[in-house]
Amino acid sequence: MSDDALLPERSRVVRRHLSEAGIEVAIRVLPDSARTAVEAAAAVGCDVAAIANSLVFLADGEPVLVMTSGGHRADLAVLATSIGAAEVSMAPASVVRAATGQAIGGVAPVGHPAPLRTYLDDALQDHGTLWAAAGHPHTVMPVTFAQLQRLTGGTVITVA
Repeated sequence: MSDDALLPERSRVVRRHLSEAGIEVAIRVLPDSARTAVEAAAAVGCDVAAIANSLVFLADGEPVLVMTSGGHRADLAVLATSIGAAEVSMAPASVVRAATGQAIGGVAPVGHPAPLRTYLDDALQDHGTLWAAAGHPHTVMPVTFAQLQRLTGGTVITVA
């Protein structure tokens, strides 16, 4: 496990949330940014589809977190149908920061000021180990789908 002193503050918050949930994983600090699924997959040496992107959308004006597979893009119409929203759009950076306390490219599944309604892409179930951002664009963590579901209380949906 990484030394907390070496982790960015937002990643230390994520670590606390993980520990409180009884999940001990090693948060990795990367030398380069992992803001995109392709960058993250190259950095950790996994298939891009095993990257669990944390995307914040506005669903009927309310921020929601959608964990999607890096292997495809979320289809807004499919997403709206899957979560029962009339309108879904990408949240602007200011909303992402306010809702999560984290910057785009580093949004973790947890560690937010208040829990967000969360949805999990059913395609993520196809991978034994998933890699998610850990609160900062240079930190990632390995999790299983079951851990991700337990951490977030997320509802499994189709996003593409």
